[in-house]
Amino acid sequence: MKRIFISALFLSLGFFSVAQDIPTITFDSLVIDYGIITKGDNGVRQFTFTNTGTADLEITQVRSSCGCTIPKKPSQPIAPGASDVIEVKYDTERVGPIRKTITVASNASNGMIALKIKGEVQEAEEN
Repeated sequence: MKRIFISALFLSLGFFSVAQDIPTITFDSLVIDYGIITKGDNGVRQFTFTNTGTADLEITQVRSSCGCTIPKKPSQPIAPGASDVIEVKYDTERVGPIRKTITVASNASNGMIALKIKGEVQEAEEN
């Protein structure tokens, strides 16, 4: 009986020690600085990321802190080792400072990620 218990214990430990396939999302940068841009300039930027895990990464939701920033997530799973982008479009018709947060939800081991954009939109200079 003692041998059976010890054998079962080692066998179950063996199952738990096997590495699980888990995706991990790693961004090149968590902040995009627009700097000073002119009203009406192109407000599209990209956050590049890589799946540094061992299973397919699925971006389930990408939300912005306001309606002036529109994020776009990849529609397909990202394989281990592959890279992709989350596109962000800021409404540059709004003059003033840019301080927005984009929240990324996925099946990654590192959970929710907060991305930030910053900068300032200024009126065009008159000639």
